[in-house]
Amino acid sequence: MCSQALFYSTMKIEFEKTVNIRNQVRDMSPEWYAQMKEQLPQNAYSYFDFISDNNKTIYKPGKEAPPDPRLRMFFGNNTNDKNIVYCDLDSGIIISRKQVFEELFLMKDSQLNIKWKITADTRNIAGFECRKAVGILYDTIGLFAFYTDELMVSGGPESINGLPGMILGLAVPRLHTTWFATKVEVNGVPVNEIVPEKKGKKVNRKEMIEAVEKATKDWGNFFSILRVSLII
Repeated sequence: MCSQALFYSTMKIEFEKTVNIRNQVRDMSPEWYAQMKEQLPQNAYSYFDFISDNNKTIYKPGKEAPPDPRLRMFFGNNTNDKNIVYCDLDSGIIISRKQVFEELFLMKDSQLNIKWKITADTRNIAGFECRKAVGILYDTIGLFAFYTDELMVSGGPESINGLPGMILGLAVPRLHTTWFATKVEVNGVPVNEIVPEKKGKKVNRKEMIEAVEKATKDWGNFFSILRVSLII
């Protein structure tokens, strides 16, 4: 007897985010990297929860990762591991909270316009058969995603979405960063947590990027990396 696929639109997903710190620092400042690489950790890990109830989703910090004092020494609190992203898929509106240095932004704007191309490649992630898609954002930012149509939400980590199913694996080469689902739950989902943030300086995406660019205008390649992390 053949097994029948089940389809879900309400779910809670745990994502493990991995940042290759050495490669990211090398891109920001090759000179500094050459001096400090042996003191830098290879990777930084953090965890996020994605919760969906049909047409509304939220992505927010999950369980705590083991602390690495080397990260705090070099980056302080500016590790982009506290983002909260709320999305109304019906209206196409995203409300995200992002902290950059000491500034807390509350960004409200439309969903990102990502040009996706679906491929024939597949991969099993967290027990789901996923299909690979290649995306381009703003003509310059490349994305690689694995999505499953068994989870019937056009969502994903951070603000990345737009595929015919849920993204369970994502790579952004410019950031040397990946997100992979480690656990998917479809029962007892805490849908009451799908609430947009309210605190922070209210801006749209363009205003947020311009404010950070002004503050880091003399920092060379650092802003080019930071800009991508703000966009997604």
